[in-house]
Amino acid sequence: MSSFPALQFLSDSEVEAIHQATLRILWEVGVVLTHPEGRERLTGAGAVVHRDRVRIPSDLVEWAIAQCPHPVTLRGRGGQQVTLGEGSLSWHNVGGARDVYDPRTGKRRPATVQDVRDSARLLDALDSVTAVTPFFTPQDVPGSLMSRAMYRHTLSGTTKPVHGPGVQTAEEVRQIARMASIVGPPEEVLTLGISPVSPLFFPDDVVGAILETARLGIPLGPLPCPIAGATAPLSLAGALVQQNVEVLASVVLAQLARPGLPVFYCGRLAMMEPRSGISVWGGVELGLASSATVQIGHRYGLPVNVYGFSTNAHTLDIQSGYERALNAVIPALAGADELSGIGEMAAGVMGSYAQMVCDNEIARSVRRLLRGFSVDEDALAVEVIAAVMEGSRNFLGQRHTIRYLRAGEILVSRLAERRSWEEWERTGQEGLAERAQAEAERILAEHDVPPLDPEQERELDAMMDDGR
Repeated sequence: MSSFPALQFLSDSEVEAIHQATLRILWEVGVVLTHPEGRERLTGAGAVVHRDRVRIPSDLVEWAIAQCPHPVTLRGRGGQQVTLGEGSLSWHNVGGARDVYDPRTGKRRPATVQDVRDSARLLDALDSVTAVTPFFTPQDVPGSLMSRAMYRHTLSGTTKPVHGPGVQTAEEVRQIARMASIVGPPEEVLTLGISPVSPLFFPDDVVGAILETARLGIPLGPLPCPIAGATAPLSLAGALVQQNVEVLASVVLAQLARPGLPVFYCGRLAMMEPRSGISVWGGVELGLASSATVQIGHRYGLPVNVYGFSTNAHTLDIQSGYERALNAVIPALAGADELSGIGEMAAGVMGSYAQMVCDNEIARSVRRLLRGFSVDEDALAVEVIAAVMEGSRNFLGQRHTIRYLRAGEILVSRLAERRSWEEWERTGQEGLAERAQAEAERILAEHDVPPLDPEQERELDAMMDDGR
């Protein structure tokens, strides 16, 4: 099989320069952190308090990085596993979208609990999706119940490994962990993403959530979301430094609470649109930043999860297609361990069932790209070419052709248009978005997910009802 070196936009010396700048910021500037236990743990390990900031010394940072185990494994209730850091590429969907887009009407609507259920079931059926994140934030439940509702209805909608919803408080961590315990040990069947506030601000609730996640042994994905030019420097190098500071400060806190806690490196650096100030998820700079994030995270030996499918487009149009394809291929070629964003639209605010199906197809293409192709004696086909030239001069009937078709040398598209104009015109001129929506509806009508036990359902419902 052919192989190619990982795509690297940064040299080793540039990665090291980002690391050294990160250490300088952590010690010379510090992070805003006032949480009493968090401060106590940090100062007890050598950090220094200066007004509202905590300055973290480089030796403590290096110690914390060294505590992180490799790789990180997540298990689904069906027994399926995702192992990040073993050299393969995994995929999961965007999490927490507020709205649902319907490509047939061109309209959006608020997401509901039923959308949480349906999206989990659709993602369970899509073969490129290796782990599921609660896709929608349901607008038909109180805000205090949203994260619980997202996780509860995703658990019953898939047997694949489930990344937990983003959480903000220690109590949310405990609630989600109790739910996870219904299907397995939380440290095996749950991961949690927790976001500090850029720039360099760790609110008390966030610190409490990180410490509680660590105490429970749940794998942690620090999830800073800086915006270059708004909440981080506009220079990509400076924004990557700040993102790295926010990740590594989270790692230090977590490892002080529980040395050896599994951690995967998450990067969600976006760009500012200069004309409006909004966050841009679709420009090629995001692919550049994601690729660099992969190199930085791998410098620490951590598995890396970055944006894959991302766009600011509001419809399933050519902008969405080229932006998400570019931003998936670039970090994939850089060696990302996990790519996020399946189904994402409008910078994460919206998603659609049709987009999930389209992204499943793009992910299949990216996997095919990464697989390369063989250049051995059989693949070079000298004898096959000679035999064909002596006979039919047609390769269709050759066993060699059939063998390579079955081996997947050419990826057969499930959605893309491959027919002639005449056939397409004769059969209704349906576009890819319409085909994807129809496929999503077919899957939802036919795909059954092995249910939870009735007692498990009752326990989860009880946790929703009484808020234990």
